[in-house]
Amino acid sequence: MRYSKRLIFTQAYPMRLLHTSDWHLGQALHNYERSYEHQRFLDWLLDTIVAEQADALLIAGDIFDTANPSAGAQKQLYRFLREARERAPQLDIVVIAGNHDSPGRLEAPAPLLEAHGTSVIGNIIRNADGAIELERLLVPLRGKDGAIAAWCLAVPFLRPGDVPRAEAPEDGVDPYLHGIGLLYEQAFALARAKCANGEAIVAMGHCHMVNGESSNDSERRIVIGGTEALPAGIFDPAIAYAALGHLHLAQRVGQKEHVRYCGSPLPLSFAETGYKHQVVRVDLAGGKAAAITPLMVPRAVQLL
Repeated sequence: MRYSKRLIFTQAYPMRLLHTSDWHLGQALHNYERSYEHQRFLDWLLDTIVAEQADALLIAGDIFDTANPSAGAQKQLYRFLREARERAPQLDIVVIAGNHDSPGRLEAPAPLLEAHGTSVIGNIIRNADGAIELERLLVPLRGKDGAIAAWCLAVPFLRPGDVPRAEAPEDGVDPYLHGIGLLYEQAFALARAKCANGEAIVAMGHCHMVNGESSNDSERRIVIGGTEALPAGIFDPAIAYAALGHLHLAQRVGQKEHVRYCGSPLPLSFAETGYKHQVVRVDLAGGKAAAITPLMVPRAVQLL
């Protein structure tokens, strides 16, 4: 069976993003390995990148299912990145680490990938003074004309040692939560200072947001210091779109159209057989998300 391809001849917006996450390459479901299903998704995604004339692809974490992925799973990722660059030479690709990924392993080939338009952010790096190197979290996204059309705040899954060292206000706020909010605040301020021509600011994160609907059969809980869910308020209102990873069900956060989980591209447990798997298309114009459209991912193998 071949997936049908859509032909799109014009693009009405200055910049188009595709948001995907939680691939979990290398996953086995009840001892059945799923490389065929993943490859069918990746082939569909390559066709979609071309058909939709995407300018950037945002991959919001949990690329692999384990911190020590198989050689086959790694080969699947790197083959996809190479083919994406070949078929869409101007495509910017931004990858962040999720809680399933090994930050160091994911970042290891970053110097090679950067030469081919892929930015990988796995770790939070501090300088000699202990300050977080915020500059490396900001990735420029370029439109069809080659000019910067947006700045991406690429923030990987954060552990307690990754957040800024600052005392939380004395109102019962968890220090870890406060640190995450402070990191996004500092990164946003730096991005805002770079927006001399009205570029949009897009955020990426791999986290569990307040009231997010989870799949307990396949999602690893994130509990650090007694805190698990983050409030949607950590994203500044001026952020055009927040591309989230971790929850496998595609959903909005806090009834905000522009803060979303795209969900996983295939069901990762039998609890997810009813999910409508998707990649989210985001059209940016005037520094905002002018249109947000789910693109449904065909299911190559049915779970019965």
